[in-house]
Amino acid sequence: MPLTDADIAATLAPAGLLFIEREEDEVRLPLKPGRSAASSRREDGRFDARPEEVVDVNDPELAAKLNAGWLRMAVEFGLFNEQREFLISVDYSEDPVYEPEQAWAQVRLLEKWDFAGSGVEQFRGHFAGMFTTRFVPEFWALSLDQRVLTNTTIWGNGTVSTIVIRPA
Repeated sequence: MPLTDADIAATLAPAGLLFIEREEDEVRLPLKPGRSAASSRREDGRFDARPEEVVDVNDPELAAKLNAGWLRMAVEFGLFNEQREFLISVDYSEDPVYEPEQAWAQVRLLEKWDFAGSGVEQFRGHFAGMFTTRFVPEFWALSLDQRVLTNTTIWGNGTVSTIVIRPA
C-alpha cells in the first residue's frame, strides 16, 4: 500500500518542510534529452557548488556546510517562489528499493529547517554507504515554474554537494 499525503507530510516535517500538496500534473525537468543533472555541462545551464561547499561525507560540519551551500544556490538561482515554496522529489512507496513510486510534492521551506541533519529517510543517499555509515542526504528540488533544478548528490570521491541546472 503506498504512503499517503499525510505520511509524506509527517516524514518531511523534521527537515523543516511544510507539505502543501502532491503535484499531479506532468513535471518537466530543465534537462537536455539524454542528460542527467550530473552529466549536464555548463552550456546546458549547469552550475556547481563553490569549492568550500563540497563536503566530505565524514566531515563533522557536513550538515551546516551542505545546508548553507544548498540555501545559497537555491536563493541565488531562483528555486523558491515568494512563499519559499518549491517541488521536492519524494517516494510514496513503502518499499522504495523494489517498488519505487516517485512523485513531486509542493513544499514550503520553514524558518527552521535542516535537510542534512534531519535524518529524513526520504533524503538518505544510499551511495554514501560506500564511504560512511552516517546519514548523508541526496535529493532533487525543482522550482514551481520548472526552470530551476537543484540536485544534492554524493560523488564517487566520497564528497557531497549541490548542483543547479538553470538553462538560459
